[in-house]
Amino acid sequence: MRKIKGCLYVGPSDQATLERMIADGKTPQKIAKRATIALMSGRGHGTNAICRAARVSKPTVWRWQEAYMEGGVARLIKDKGKGPRRQAAHQRRQAAGDRQAYRQGQAGQCHALERRMLARELGLGHTTVQRVWKQHGLKPHLKRTFKLSNDPKFAEKVVDIVGLYLNPPDNAVVLAVDEKSQIQALDRTQPGLPIKKGRAATMTHDYKRNGTTTLFAALVAATGKSVTESKLGEVIGECLARHRAKEFIRFLRRIDEAVPKHLDVHAGCDNYKTHKTKEVENWLKRHPRFTLHFTPTSSSWINLVERLFAELTRQRIRRGVFTSVAELTNAIDAWIAERNAKPKPFIWTATAATILEKNARARTALELTTAGTK
Repeated sequence: MRKIKGCLYVGPSDQATLERMIADGKTPQKIAKRATIALMSGRGHGTNAICRAARVSKPTVWRWQEAYMEGGVARLIKDKGKGPRRQAAHQRRQAAGDRQAYRQGQAGQCHALERRMLARELGLGHTTVQRVWKQHGLKPHLKRTFKLSNDPKFAEKVVDIVGLYLNPPDNAVVLAVDEKSQIQALDRTQPGLPIKKGRAATMTHDYKRNGTTTLFAALVAATGKSVTESKLGEVIGECLARHRAKEFIRFLRRIDEAVPKHLDVHAGCDNYKTHKTKEVENWLKRHPRFTLHFTPTSSSWINLVERLFAELTRQRIRRGVFTSVAELTNAIDAWIAERNAKPKPFIWTATAATILEKNARARTALELTTAGTK
């Protein structure tokens, strides 16, 4: 039964507004239906005709006729709230499941392939688990490796190495020195297919191992203001069969030949035992212009030459096919020569204070995590 009494009057200005709303393709359908109800009611159409035109029920027609009489066109656009609702039991269960999914995701107990397993365990849909993780920025399927140095002289060594990068001594060359050992000369069991439109290049998953080599490399990380002979980003490299103290001294001789005699050499290297043998110490005593600076333990990231090794691996070694160690060595030498033709330096920007601050935060977080698991 119709609930309103009297005639619904729609003024000329409202009629024009309602007609524009109906004709505008960007008007939401629910608003367009309300406008149709009000406009046809003002023109004297019956309830059944309005229901057919707007494709709504009679109660809906009556509801929006009353709404127009109360507030005009503005009332048709604004939805009336339905009041607060009590949380249903299933909603409470879902909220509890959301909290559980969040806690387990934060603890890293699940990854992407286990999302459905967790959903079954909690009695939720797998999309709910995914939504909770996304809302809280959790990515349990990802893990990043880290290692805090336990070197008692960590701060001292960081200040020393970073100081060489950011404020190198005058009349000196700062070299980042290290070895990339056990580089394998790998040959594939079958020839790979070349790249073509719509298909990536292919490579067999198995391989033939044809021996290994070790690359000794020294990257020019910084130079004194008056130094013009050495360019930043240049590489002194040599491939040797092994990486003992004997080979390291041979590489130091190579550096001694490559760097002009009037320049001091400050070389940053890791704590590998071959760098600290008596033979190396005796050689350094006979060559006083050389000074070795050791990085903290478990902190190879501070050695800029590691960035060079990553670039070499990505650009030349990883996808290479080498039938012998000689072929691998030639490929590495060619890559270094090509790079030295147009050297591109790696610019160090982090200060020692920033690094020590981050390390302190990580140490605190690690200690809190460890204390929480005991």
